[in-house]
Amino acid sequence: MFCPKCGTQNPDGARLCQNCSSLLPAFSTQPQPSAAKTSGLAMTCFILALIAPFTCAITILPAIIFGIVALVQISKRPQQLKGNGFAIAGISIASVMFFLVIPMMLAILMPALARTRQIAYQMICGENLTGLGKAMMVYTSDNDGRYPAPERWCDLLIEHTDLNEGTLKCPNDEVGPCSYAINKNIENLTVDEAPPDMVLLFEATSGWNQAGEPELLTTDHHYGEGCHILCVDGYVEFVKPQDLEKLKWTPE
Repeated sequence: MFCPKCGTQNPDGARLCQNCSSLLPAFSTQPQPSAAKTSGLAMTCFILALIAPFTCAITILPAIIFGIVALVQISKRPQQLKGNGFAIAGISIASVMFFLVIPMMLAILMPALARTRQIAYQMICGENLTGLGKAMMVYTSDNDGRYPAPERWCDLLIEHTDLNEGTLKCPNDEVGPCSYAINKNIENLTVDEAPPDMVLLFEATSGWNQAGEPELLTTDHHYGEGCHILCVDGYVEFVKPQDLEKLKWTPE
């Protein structure tokens, strides 16, 4: 083994040079540079981007974040870390997936979300009529069992009960102040005289203090699928168009 300092040939396995006593290379205490390892974040970024189509795009955002962090770490420690290619490829794939998959998912989800909102509004509308039925009970109990005058029923319920005006409006009705009408045939009838299954209130074209019969009834608030009616006995029902003719409008 040659001594790098003086060039003397030394026996194999010698620790010190026989000539200058220098430490021979085989026993040098200088640390040897280690090979750079691939960044785990870069690999994770690449894998998350690849599986994005199978995870409903859930892994797209994590892939982009991990890729950016990996690139920053590699740039700061180029001797210890490698994997720029994996990080860049992962970010690129995830970005393409984002602009392709997200619009497609939104296109699929939007009708479902719209339908969910429609159902929610339909439920609120039914709850409004339930609240109006309770207000009617309070009014009749304070007025010898008689219903409010049809031409002033909205005003009278607000004046004599704790009814909130918002209860008079279906969420899908963007026109008038009141989305309901009272059956005009209820006039001069008492609670005991009116049949339980007779229509008391029903969804109608927008207005205020409206009173009438089926000519005012509308299914437009629920896209033609039907409308809510409140019977004398307080029962609220969502009636489909084909069943509207079965409703009872008169005491007979």
